[in-house]
Amino acid sequence: MTDPIVALGDFAPTVRPPQLPESDVSYVVEDTAIGRMLLARNDSGALLASAFVPTEVDEDRLLARLSARVSPRVLRQPAALDEARRQLDDYLAGRLHAFDLRTDLALASDFQRLVLPRLAGSVGYGQRATYGQLARAVERPHAARAVGAALGANPLCVVLPCHRVVASSGALTGYAGGLAAKQWLLDLEARASA
Repeated sequence: MTDPIVALGDFAPTVRPPQLPESDVSYVVEDTAIGRMLLARNDSGALLASAFVPTEVDEDRLLARLSARVSPRVLRQPAALDEARRQLDDYLAGRLHAFDLRTDLALASDFQRLVLPRLAGSVGYGQRATYGQLARAVERPHAARAVGAALGANPLCVVLPCHRVVASSGALTGYAGGLAAKQWLLDLEARASA
C-alpha cells in the first residue's frame, strides 16, 4: 500500500508571536547617550517615568515603586513606549527641542507636583534657572534646597528638564544621571540654541 503524497503546505503550522495581555504599566529599559534609562507609561499612554537606572538594582527599585504607586500589573512591553523612545532619541540627537508626551506625576511627591510643571512651563530649551529662581516661581522663596531635593528625585528626567536648573553661582550640582549627563544635556541645548 502506498501512502498518498501530501503537500507540506497543507499542514504547516501557523507561527505567530505570543500576544501579551494589556498591562496597567508598560516599561522598557534603554541605553542612551546619557546613561541607562527606564521609560514607563500607564494604560492611557501617559509617561510615568523617564528615570536613570544605572544598575539592575536601581531598575528593580523603580519597578517596585511603579508597582506600589500605580499598579502591580507592570510588564516589559517595548512597543508601548515606541513614541517616547523616538522622542527621547530625537531630543538626544538635537532634532527635538520640546517633548510632545502626556505625563502623569503618579511617582511624584506633592511638592514635586508643584515644582515640576512650573519648571517645564518656565525654563525653555537652552535656558537655565537657579534653584532660588524656581523656588520663587512656586511662591516658596526660601525653599531652594527643597526645590533641589524635588528635582533630584524627578521621576521624569529629561522630559521634565531638571537638568536646566543650576546653583546660584552657575555651578552644576546634583543630577540623577550624574553631573556628566547634566553637562552633556546643557551642552546639547547650548549648541542647538546658538
